[in-house]
Amino acid sequence: MRKLIPSTGLLGQVVAILLLTMLIEFGVSTLLYERASQFSVRDDEARRLAEHLVICRRLVEDRPPGTRPEMASHLTTDRYEIHWDRDPPRVPSVAPALDQMRRQIVEWEPSLGTRDLRIRLTLPGRSSAVSGGLQLDDGSWLHFRTLEPVARLDFGFERVALALVPAIALMVIGGLMLRRALLPLRRLAVAADRVGHDPVDPVPEDGPGEVRRVVVAFNRMQARIRALIDNRTQALAAVGHDLRTPLARLRLRSEGVADPETRNAIGHDVAEMEAMITSLLAFLGGDSDPEAPVPVDLAVMCATLVDDAQDAGHAADYVGPDHLELRLRRSGFKRALTNLVDNALHYGDRLTIALSTDGAAVTVRVIDDGPGIPEDQLVAVLQPFVRLDPARRRDTVGFGLGLAIAAQAVQAEGGTLTLANRVPHGLEATIHLPGHKI
Repeated sequence: MRKLIPSTGLLGQVVAILLLTMLIEFGVSTLLYERASQFSVRDDEARRLAEHLVICRRLVEDRPPGTRPEMASHLTTDRYEIHWDRDPPRVPSVAPALDQMRRQIVEWEPSLGTRDLRIRLTLPGRSSAVSGGLQLDDGSWLHFRTLEPVARLDFGFERVALALVPAIALMVIGGLMLRRALLPLRRLAVAADRVGHDPVDPVPEDGPGEVRRVVVAFNRMQARIRALIDNRTQALAAVGHDLRTPLARLRLRSEGVADPETRNAIGHDVAEMEAMITSLLAFLGGDSDPEAPVPVDLAVMCATLVDDAQDAGHAADYVGPDHLELRLRRSGFKRALTNLVDNALHYGDRLTIALSTDGAAVTVRVIDDGPGIPEDQLVAVLQPFVRLDPARRRDTVGFGLGLAIAAQAVQAEGGTLTLANRVPHGLEATIHLPGHKI
């Protein structure tokens, strides 16, 4: 059944099933009706032919053989052609196609049953005529032929189309009713697609009973997910506050350490712990980030990051327009670019940020000249808590969430982040954004 019905929406499949069922029923009904009409026509024709043959036989037999041809011509009508001959017609004694009609003729006029009645279809097809012969008492034959078709099976396009008009009208009405009945499912699909991206209001709980139960279950599930996210956000805020407070005290106390080497080691460890906490909170709190998109000059943001890198003593370049405004979540997207820039500066000696647009999309490329990443790990490094020891040095802080946070922030803008190695060496991080320029 799945091969017969295309993979469309639920409404399309229901309508297709109903239409297929109706067409089959219409075709079978039309065939049976035409067959019944054909038998009815043949029965009526058999009665008239039987009556005409009985009269013609009696009138011709009463005439001398010399006048029989003339009498036969007088018995010819607009419906039947009659003529007399001494030779039998060239037809089998019983034509299988008209066996039923011959029995009907004999039933109407039993006296014809004692005669060698032979009939056949002379024009087989949609429009057929009957011809044959009837043997007289002296062995001669009365030949006959119908001048009008006795069976018409017309399956013309116009007739079928006219008969299908009510069915099509009913299908349209049924489709509209089904569309209205399935409206809650469409609202449910839209709401389910927005879960995790935008705040979703409860879906109206209406429609058929089965659909209503699905909507009720979805609303309950959505409420549980929202409660879990809120609880996690509150827990993260509490953890961030509780961890930063002792770290701040530890940093202050480290200032009193007399040994500079020990003091610097403690400060480095505190900075590393703070970086870990910051990256972890940024990643785990991304789904509940309340930041709203605002107009942002992306060109200025990229140029500023390059200026900051140059001020820190790194070789950095910016390639792109002077201004390019988009609606972005400023803090989240800047964090993503900052993570990519820090990654490039940490593993390479030169940084390049290239910004371009073709109207339909905006592309930001962050390029370094470092060792790159193994080809089979280019996708894996975008996952959280992944660090590649063979390709990258281990003197980094954090949990390995920099690229995962960047990918999460780019996805929040409806874009994608991909990584690719350069020839002969280096890494290129490419951000594709929808071109919704202001």
